[in-house]
Amino acid sequence: MTLKEIKVADLNLNPFTTIRKEWLVVAAGNKEKVNAMTASWGGLGIIWNKNVATIYIRPQRYTKEFIDREDTFSLTVYDEKYRAALNLLGSVSGRDEDKIKESKLTVEFQENTPYFEEAKVVLICRKLYHTELKPENFDVHALIDQSYTDNDYHTMYIAEIIKAYVKSEK
Repeated sequence: MTLKEIKVADLNLNPFTTIRKEWLVVAAGNKEKVNAMTASWGGLGIIWNKNVATIYIRPQRYTKEFIDREDTFSLTVYDEKYRAALNLLGSVSGRDEDKIKESKLTVEFQENTPYFEEAKVVLICRKLYHTELKPENFDVHALIDQSYTDNDYHTMYIAEIIKAYVKSEK
């Protein structure tokens, strides 16, 4: 199988099941060093007349350093047979070990943006905006107690989806 580029508007996936149940992998870096993590918070939509993805990353995540440094990142989606690799990417820090090598996923590049060959969907994203979530901006304060007991508020990134690929039999 190979990846086939499609128009972003032709992307056919349900963000609620894709993000919550299948998970996304966020990957960023360059040819010298790549890091990746699973993400179960995010969204797809339209803002500023652009097709966008939003992702949320806690400050202690090693991947955040890569996202902050680079202009682009990838979001990838996988078949269930890759669940063990995704569990590894979500539970081990790239600071401590080479989790990408251990996951046995294959890093490829679309220009300078890393993604994984095994993905069934690849979104190449260019950062447009980011902001730190702040406790004073929560309208439902119970969410703070539920999700931020360590005061490690996520950074929200809005990124334009500049390319989309899906697995193709050809």
